[in-house]
Amino acid sequence: MITITPHQPVLIAGPTASGKSALALAIAQAQGGVIVNADALQVFDGWRVLTARPDDADLALAPHALYGHVPFDAPYSAGHWLRDVAPFLMGDTRPIIVGGTGLNFHALTQGLADIPATPSALRAKADQIALPDLLAGLDAQTRARIDTCNPMRVQRAWEVQQATGKSLAAWQDDTPPPLLPADQAVCITLDAPKDWLNDRIARRFDLMLQAGALDEAQRMLPHWDPAFQSSKAIGASELIAHLQGHLTLEDARDAAIIASRQYAKRQRTWFRSKHKDWHHIAADSADLSATLRFAPDPER
Repeated sequence: MITITPHQPVLIAGPTASGKSALALAIAQAQGGVIVNADALQVFDGWRVLTARPDDADLALAPHALYGHVPFDAPYSAGHWLRDVAPFLMGDTRPIIVGGTGLNFHALTQGLADIPATPSALRAKADQIALPDLLAGLDAQTRARIDTCNPMRVQRAWEVQQATGKSLAAWQDDTPPPLLPADQAVCITLDAPKDWLNDRIARRFDLMLQAGALDEAQRMLPHWDPAFQSSKAIGASELIAHLQGHLTLEDARDAAIIASRQYAKRQRTWFRSKHKDWHHIAADSADLSATLRFAPDPER
């Protein structure tokens, strides 16, 4: 049983489609708090349905923050997110920080090096370089620390090394104190069995299609640029390819589900490695909130 008091910040991490948002909402309704997004793609406008941002019904049940507040064509990093989340750590309302982006949680609880922004020309150059060549340009320490199967992380490490003349690992070794050390929050990771999660991922994408994901892609089509960070939303490139006549809708659906399952596998690997000291809850539990005990306010 995990005990939560009303003033404790709560962090909820886990792979895509594992039920994180529902658990955050249950906590907020039972005990109060503002639900703060920690997902790297839900921050962007434009792709609300496809990134599974909270719908109007959820927004009506509890305060939410940092969802869809960034223009779809803007860059956004873990550093940007830390600056955006900081005010919620100092306010009167307890934050319930939820998302599947492990790097954001790591930056929040372990600290983040203040790395200068990558020049746009260098990023454009990196966009044209194949993943193996980007990896070959990294030092051994950096390769050992990042997810080498994640193109965004590999490219970011390459850009840092090229732009600053200093490896990402060296920047990380010179990291300031964290905004929220893990021992000052209730840190929860949802553990999702592979087969259970794969089924949920497929069903959720079908629900996204029913909820208007293809219409959303149609609205984004005139603005489509695969270089935009928001274009990394799983299913975006597949639905755009369908609208451009390159894929059938069935093939686009299947490709998006496969990509989502591969992403979930990388997330599970990250959380197993980085969240060993967090509370772990089985995501396939009949009632996730039943594993929590809501303690009274100790200040009253």
